[in-house]
Amino acid sequence: MSTNFHLIQSDSAIVRSEIKAPKQLEFANGNMEFPEGIEIQIFEKDGQLSTTLTADRGYLFKQENIFKGEGDVQVHNKIKDQKLQSEELFWEPNKKKIYTEKFVRVQEGNTFFFGSALEADETFTNYSLKNPRDSQIPLSEDGI
Repeated sequence: MSTNFHLIQSDSAIVRSEIKAPKQLEFANGNMEFPEGIEIQIFEKDGQLSTTLTADRGYLFKQENIFKGEGDVQVHNKIKDQKLQSEELFWEPNKKKIYTEKFVRVQEGNTFFFGSALEADETFTNYSLKNPRDSQIPLSEDGI
């Protein structure tokens, strides 16, 4: 067990991702659990922070190199100001993608989209919502 877990991953001396957790458990097979939450920050090639992923609990499946977030899972693309909320999300750093098969809510500005699953690039710049339903667009005082 370790506390204040902090891992920085870089490529050509440029930070690509940063992973933080208050508590980390490591198992004999190399898998890890983050029972008190996890925060993953993803950076652009120029070093700019583009996206944050947070979850109440996190897991790393070492052999597959897949992270899993559970509980209140949120993704925020800070560049496009897009937000995602779900109860479960997977991140595959090698494939640079995130996905879930659980109910998901996406916010783009004042518009909300809902669906039963989602797949996106790891920065949540481009995404595909499965079975979209019940989208909500607030109206101005003048109506449509």
